Amino acid sequence: MTSYQDQPWLAQLNDAQRRPVRPRPSVLDAFRDAVRAAPERTALAYFDGRLSYQEVDRLSDALAGHLAAHGFRPGERLAVVLQNSPHFVLTLLATWKAGGIAVPVNPMYKTAECAHVLADAEVSALVCADRAWEAYLRAAAGDALVRIVLTACETQLQSRNDLRVLPADRLPVPGDTTDLLAAARGEAVPPTVPSPAPGDTALICYTSGTSGTPKGAINSHGNLAYNAERQHIGHGLPAGSTYFALAPLFHITGLVCELSTCFVAAGTLVLAYRFEAGVVLDAFTEHRPAYTVGPATAYMALMARPDATRDHFASFEMLSSGGAPLPPALVDAFQARFGPYLHNGYGLTECSAPCASVPPGRRAPVDPVSGTLAVGVAGPDTVVRILDEEGAEVPFGEPGEIAVRGPMVVSGYWRRPRESEAAIPGGELRTGDVGFMDRDGWLYVVDRKKDMINASGFKVWPREVEDVLYTHPAVREAAVVGVPDAYRGESVKAYVSLRPGHAPEPADLVAYCERRLAAYKYPRVVEILPELPKTTSGKILRRELRAEA
Repeated sequence: MTSYQDQPWLAQLNDAQRRPVRPRPSVLDAFRDAVRAAPERTALAYFDGRLSYQEVDRLSDALAGHLAAHGFRPGERLAVVLQNSPHFVLTLLATWKAGGIAVPVNPMYKTAECAHVLADAEVSALVCADRAWEAYLRAAAGDALVRIVLTACETQLQSRNDLRVLPADRLPVPGDTTDLLAAARGEAVPPTVPSPAPGDTALICYTSGTSGTPKGAINSHGNLAYNAERQHIGHGLPAGSTYFALAPLFHITGLVCELSTCFVAAGTLVLAYRFEAGVVLDAFTEHRPAYTVGPATAYMALMARPDATRDHFASFEMLSSGGAPLPPALVDAFQARFGPYLHNGYGLTECSAPCASVPPGRRAPVDPVSGTLAVGVAGPDTVVRILDEEGAEVPFGEPGEIAVRGPMVVSGYWRRPRESEAAIPGGELRTGDVGFMDRDGWLYVVDRKKDMINASGFKVWPREVEDVLYTHPAVREAAVVGVPDAYRGESVKAYVSLRPGHAPEPADLVAYCERRLAAYKYPRVVEILPELPKTTSGKILRRELRAEA
């Protein structure tokens, strides 16, 4: 009898995807190999600005030297609070070259959220946008141990001439900080520290906080290098390909699937500051990328642009989606309009991004019972199991908690041994996601355990209701939560935002679901909002909607 340990998903992979990989010890090693192999190749493209691998290496060397000269030591933590700009990449590389640990922080966080991360990670150095320092980060760093602050003007490096026409002594900076670009253009020599070992900590990545207080996942250099190498081999893109950073780099998806994989491939990474649909479409036309990955909400926003055409997506060899559920209706509508198929994927911060994905050239099946789109299949070095409440395996096809073991799984949470042992017992991650696997190895994610709705004793998974709402031509975004109900215990409520030019009544959407779902599943109330609350990585925040309800 076939078991999860038999890895039935291997049959869905080609020979190259099944072959063992030999990742470099770290992404920094991959970057240095790219510098040697293609020093003049564009490493970073930022609007009209271009930086070669050789230039990025030189700038990050000087920045690492500046950090060391100001007392930053190996093993210390540096928080980077920036959007998708070259400054982020320079900071990340410089941190690793100085032997430090990077702590990516969501620049959309408010003062209290940033203060939690800075204090929890015991950050000693901080790199942020100049305006952010004065607006809220100075206050957030007040009770932390931050002693080195560099600020960046993220409108710089958007021109090919920026490095030549902005003298260091004329760069406007807050009085008690140093300008990042001035430091990178200096003459400081990088410190002599050993290259990172696979087991060394590369990042402390804080979970998105969709289900509670963010915790710092300890992503090792080996975790990142493995997944980047596996992505590169799995996608089959040639060396030197162009990658577009649709997902934010401060999120594990962008950091691994875009930045790290691009460096492993010695490719060009296109940056566009932050997501804005019109800007992204223009960048697609200018740079003609071969690959990108982003949440379903980003693809929804691109589809909402009436000026988006098939030509905008003509250069892509592969488009991936991760970080949030991908409705089957969106996949079909996107392909019908633009041509490419959206490849689903599944991962967590604790998995250093993906642990399952739809291989190139394959289509994810849709479960005929629930209508759920498969998130993909695991790789050859990974074992995914579905467990019951007692931790025992359930048969194929039955739902339970998804558990993952493999080279991408983190060792634990920063200075939280109890939570680490509870979430990753024996090195196997208990994801908190409910899903099932079919006999062919395709993995399906049903929902978060904590989001399950109990209506009159019946289980209702929000994803199933949301997928029905997404088939309605007027619905752009949907989120379903449970709300208190004196009769049922809980009842189903849906929040939606609408596509331009559509104006259905809430009762119309209720009736639409009622015709397609069991009586206990369809939403009794639909509330229409201009936008649904989301994390910057694109996950819709059901928690905020539930609290409001």
